[in-house]
Amino acid sequence: MIKTVEWTDEGVRMIDQRLLPVEEKYLILRSYEEVAEAIKQMVVRGAPAIGVSAAMGLALGAKQSVSTSAADLEYDFNYMCDVMSRTRPTAVNLFWAIERMRDQFRRASDATTDSEVIKQQLVEEAKKIYSEDLEANRALGRFGGELLSDGATVLTHCNAGALATAGDYGTALGVIRGARDAGKRIAVFADETRPFLQGARLTAWELEKDEIPVTLITDNMAGHVMKQGKIDAVVVGADRIAANGDTANKIGTYMVAVLAQRHEIPFYVAAPISTIDLALSTGEQIPIEERDTSEVTHIRGERLAPEGIAVHNPAFDVTPNDLIAAIITDKGVARPPYVASLAKMVKG
Repeated sequence: MIKTVEWTDEGVRMIDQRLLPVEEKYLILRSYEEVAEAIKQMVVRGAPAIGVSAAMGLALGAKQSVSTSAADLEYDFNYMCDVMSRTRPTAVNLFWAIERMRDQFRRASDATTDSEVIKQQLVEEAKKIYSEDLEANRALGRFGGELLSDGATVLTHCNAGALATAGDYGTALGVIRGARDAGKRIAVFADETRPFLQGARLTAWELEKDEIPVTLITDNMAGHVMKQGKIDAVVVGADRIAANGDTANKIGTYMVAVLAQRHEIPFYVAAPISTIDLALSTGEQIPIEERDTSEVTHIRGERLAPEGIAVHNPAFDVTPNDLIAAIITDKGVARPPYVASLAKMVKG
């Protein structure tokens, strides 16, 4: 079982995804500031994993606070939440987890003025968010696995596996694992996913560890393999899904969706309910993170591009809902019209 992030007595333990697949190294993060920086620097990435990590970071910060009154602890905790909220703007699970921890703080402080009791309840809430994520991805995998036929070859973009969640199963790769666990033979084509190479470094590594057949391709090969008839379905994850089903995912996903429609290949999005943001009516309202230019001009410190070249590096794009055949969640499979089906799942 891949353990992306977990709570320990020493601090928050997480695998450093920047080093994979060359080195499998685990870090112990001993403060909420270290957890926030790990999220920002992509030690941990993937919307569900970011949410779990943020919750654990806030619990760690609260536990370490020297505040002896509920009022002082609340001041410290709100500051920690503000720091955490500035790490990654697109992944809605980050803000979902922060708000859930705020809600737990309010419930706890309404019941007691003992700051130590409040701190312990925040730790328990973070652990609960972790366990719920594992359960949600297992459920999502079962629902999604039913959509894949025996012998299917699936194209995926970026990494939406165990490494993008609390661990174990994942979202898009959870669908593939769910189909495999149901006895189906599934093979995968993985886009390398420039510029951070999550497909080449992470998805390929995960699938090889699971002994699921995987073929790595560059991003600009996707249309070619579809045209050759080698792809039966596309399954991707999500960082934020608007109320109408428009979906933000790793840059390049929109291109894959357009190609899938052209070749009449079903394009599926897999994400837990916590990734759905009903507050946003369309994907046009989703904030898109712009990352450092060095991710495009360099690989592992080695320069690829001319010095001083202008670079545009959006980390995500938005796939319109009309390109999405279904959205697979831990509550079931949503289909168009998404305004109705997603609202029913979230509220029901």
